[in-house]
Formats: sequence, structure tokens, C-alpha cells
Amino acid sequence: MSAVEADPPEWSDAEDPVLLLPEWTEMLWFVAHTRPRAEKKLAGFCLEKGFEHRLPLYPSVKTYARKRVVFEKPLFPGYMFVRIQRRHRQTLVQNRYVANFLEVPDQEEFVGQLEDIYRALEARVEIQVCPEIKPGLQVRIKSGPLRGTEAWVESRSKMSDVHLRLDFIGQAVVAKIQADDLELI
Repeated sequence: MSAVEADPPEWSDAEDPVLLLPEWTEMLWFVAHTRPRAEKKLAGFCLEKGFEHRLPLYPSVKTYARKRVVFEKPLFPGYMFVRIQRRHRQTLVQNRYVANFLEVPDQEEFVGQLEDIYRALEARVEIQVCPEIKPGLQVRIKSGPLRGTEAWVESRSKMSDVHLRLDFIGQAVVAKIQADDLELI
């Protein structure tokens, strides 16, 4: 009997003893590096499959001759964040919208940094994408909607521009915070 003609296994994926081990069923964050301009399509796929995901978006305004249009753009172009069980990883890796799939080594730090960025988006703090993390002073925000958030100042001449970093993907956003609301750590 050839391999093609062999009988299928007697259990489904849900009953596979290897896939039920704790290391395969624990919920973990992964970073999906998407194909160009496929972030929202991948988010739709995750929504359809019931996978928890985060795609930080910011409003981008375009003014045309007679109208003004607001678009929601990915804050980190080419990246989307997914929280799934390791056993579901292959479903996303094989998706046509994913170029690469990365496991986050420090889950706790990643979640904290992602939450800080979402807090800034929800507080409607003026932000802009800063594609490269630069060394600088580490500060804590003392007051306002981002109170308690740790951030990094780019330079002394721009004390009000603080970086909210997502170290794992080497990206950051810059938030405008009053210098009086910052304290050195």
C-alpha cells in the first residue's frame, strides 16, 4: 500500500496528543511580517478564523480638490500582531498575506510596550512613526493620559518628543508630551 492510499490517522488535530501539550496550547504573541499592503487583509483573515490580533491604526487625512478623506493606516507598515496557540501557527504561516512569522521571546515586555502604544492612540496624543529606535534618555510620564508609561527622549533639544518603543520589531512611535510631564528614570 502506498503512502497516498494509507488510512488517515484515527484522531483529529484536536485529539492529537502532541498538539494538546501545554507548550502547544499556551496563548502566545507572534509578529506577522506581512506582504506589502496586506496588513488589513490579514486582520480580516484573523477575524474570520477567530484569532486574537492587533493592528494599530492611525488616521491619515488626504485633502482633494473638493473633499477631505480620512484613511486608517497601519501604524507599523508591514507588521501585525497575533496571539494564538502555537499549534495554529502553521495556519497563519501558510496564509498568502504573511511573508514571515516571528515568535516574541519576551512576551511580558512586548505586551507592555504594545499596550503603551494603544494607550497613546486611544488618548489621541499626536504621534508619528519613527522607523528607527535611537539611543536617548529614558523617562517616565508623570501625568496625563499616558501617566506611568516609560519612554525614551530622542534628544535634549526635543524634550517633548518621546519614543514609545516596540523593541522586538525595532520600531517606535513619537508622542508629543510636555517636558514638565516627564521625569528621568
